[in-house]
Amino acid sequence: KSANPQWREQFDFHYFSDRKDMLDIEVWRKDNKKHEELLGTCQVDITALPMKQTNCLELPLEKRPGSLLMLIAVAPCTGVSISDLCVCPLGDPSERQQISQRYCIKNSFWDIKDIGFLQVKVLKAVDLLAADFAGKSDPFCVLELGNDSLQTHTVYKNLNPEWNKVFTFPIKDIHDVLEVTVFDEDGDKPPDFLGKVAIPLLSV
Repeated sequence: KSANPQWREQFDFHYFSDRKDMLDIEVWRKDNKKHEELLGTCQVDITALPMKQTNCLELPLEKRPGSLLMLIAVAPCTGVSISDLCVCPLGDPSERQQISQRYCIKNSFWDIKDIGFLQVKVLKAVDLLAADFAGKSDPFCVLELGNDSLQTHTVYKNLNPEWNKVFTFPIKDIHDVLEVTVFDEDGDKPPDFLGKVAIPLLSV
């Protein structure tokens, strides 16, 4: 019930060189659980923003009244990676040795914020739900840790997809929970939920 809402929420997005550099934003209103209406959209060209500083932007909504006030900071992507299984970042013994040294007890106070990192190998899924009329699904997998989110590619027309991807996250809070969700890609429509598992970091 507000024409001037304040959300004050922060989101982290990781974009890599092979991705588009436009941030698309949509504002919606919700009357009830069933009725939603698009109030406006706007775009931010990430490549045009100065690096390593917080940019305060007032963005007018396209073809609709109103504007969005946002703070956007663009910084180099550190500690986050997506790679194929054959080039796993921890596969090199010398790199493993460096990491062991970095997180040994005597170095605990070098960087208090550097708690550690999590590496997840997403291999495959088995016997997924068929979301399409043809008895198949177009599954992809999303990994979320805190407000970090990474995802696999989509394997089309398959109930037993193999992704074979390795994801590396920096850990910001040891009490975070890794959430792994499988979706069915559905063209321009929102993806269909196929299943989810939650893994507390303290259980690893």
